[in-house]
Amino acid sequence: MIKFQGVSKIYPANSLNPSPTNALTEMSFEIKEKEFVLIAGRSGAGKTTIIKMLTGEEKPTKGRVFFSFEDDQKIIKNVEVNKLKRQDLPELRRHIGVVFQDYKLLPKKTVFENVAYALEVAGAEDEQIKHEVPKVLKIVGLEGRSNHFPSELSGGEKQRVAIARALIHRPKLIIADEPTGNLDPYHTWDIIKLLLKINELGETVILATHDQDIVNNLEKRVISLEDGKLLKDDQKGKYII
Repeated sequence: MIKFQGVSKIYPANSLNPSPTNALTEMSFEIKEKEFVLIAGRSGAGKTTIIKMLTGEEKPTKGRVFFSFEDDQKIIKNVEVNKLKRQDLPELRRHIGVVFQDYKLLPKKTVFENVAYALEVAGAEDEQIKHEVPKVLKIVGLEGRSNHFPSELSGGEKQRVAIARALIHRPKLIIADEPTGNLDPYHTWDIIKLLLKINELGETVILATHDQDIVNNLEKRVISLEDGKLLKDDQKGKYII
């Protein structure tokens, strides 16, 4: 589904960093459909840069990034993400749901409205919104909180709303970028269990984290990064950084 082929990313020197920064160096790996993969490493190891490559937000200095999938409606084969034009990126991103550490919810909109907004900006009809949003809220366990505002939710509930919003377009890939960074241990595992459930429903899930406890207890494939380099790729990995 995903292929990184000799990908390097060098950020040029600027006023804050007088020397060029090697964010990724000769990164190569593949991820298959329906896999659950952790990308592990300390802050600055290159996790977020990989995510930005997948969504087309950043382009590699060297190498190639491919994205492929097949479903009942559409077949996308070996799209070279780094060669897509800006106007083609929204189509790619409709097949990728991204969950962030800081939720990115709209404070003056309810849970229902926050999830619905992702459909509204894509031009969905009211009937589709009324039909789809409750289904996704049920998947994440928030069907009873649809009329609440973000200020009335716990951190774990806010992250569930963010996951619901990422799911609303029925993407083929869910990317969670440090989704438990602001949560206590109880809510952390609540969110991890939800991501596992989403994976069991057929979604490919990439979880970027520096949380040693999560990596060591999940017994999933772990791609370990250090200083922008691929340190290890194990099918049932442990935190080794």
